[in-house]
Amino acid sequence: MTLEDSDAPDFTLESTSGSEVTLSDTLESGPTIILVNRGHWCSFCAEQLATFSRVYEDLHFNEGVSVLPVVTSETPKLVEMRDRFDYDFQLLADPDGEVADQYSGTEETSHGVTGIAGTYVVDTDGQVRYEQVADDLTDRTYGNWVRYFVRNDFEDPFGE
Repeated sequence: MTLEDSDAPDFTLESTSGSEVTLSDTLESGPTIILVNRGHWCSFCAEQLATFSRVYEDLHFNEGVSVLPVVTSETPKLVEMRDRFDYDFQLLADPDGEVADQYSGTEETSHGVTGIAGTYVVDTDGQVRYEQVADDLTDRTYGNWVRYFVRNDFEDPFGE
């Protein structure tokens, strides 16, 4: 199943700040990047999130972009992850994988149900303009590439 060029499924999840975050609300101020992550224990997820944390302030203040990392872990574990890696954004708890399942899908692992890593860029109309689902857990789209993608009117900045 691919979501590119279709409507992004709306969702509301609890944030590590304690509030609820709804995708459709974030789209009112600008595009939104949704990152589906396997869990608080995933080092590849932590590395990918760090690349988005480095470009977050630039994207947020200059383009109105929100970053919504959807992680298939409980909120307390995500608070620890956010604080340990000093991310500039909040993480969203999807412990049952319900939102992950609507995007990249889920799989049963030794950690229980985990999301399959995926990166999505959603424009202000709610359309998925970019989708990358990891074929391998190390296969990730990084923050700087997405920053140029958004600034290049949702076109590959390198003409690929």
